Amino acid sequence: MTAPPKRLMKEDEIPAFVEAVIEAGCDICAVGHDMYLFGDAELTESELEVALPKLAQIEETYGDRDFLILEIVAYLRSLGRYLEIGSSAAHWSETRKLAN
Repeated sequence: MTAPPKRLMKEDEIPAFVEAVIEAGCDICAVGHDMYLFGDAELTESELEVALPKLAQIEETYGDRDFLILEIVAYLRSLGRYLEIGSSAAHWSETRKLAN
């Protein structure tokens, strides 16, 4: 028996999705203009133990979002949560400091 098709995230759910990831303790940000990451690699082992079930719930709630990558990236960039590829910034929060 095959699994039912996965729910598709809607574009208007992007802000709530991003907020849920942040609330789960993951430092989501865009990288360049066509990628984003959750920043969960920076979590300690105990923080990751707390975040993983929350991320699984986010995955279940919002479903497949691969087709919205560019829209998610654009939203993250509009929030200032981005790193440019090749930038000397070590964290997205440094992006504005380097631009000034």
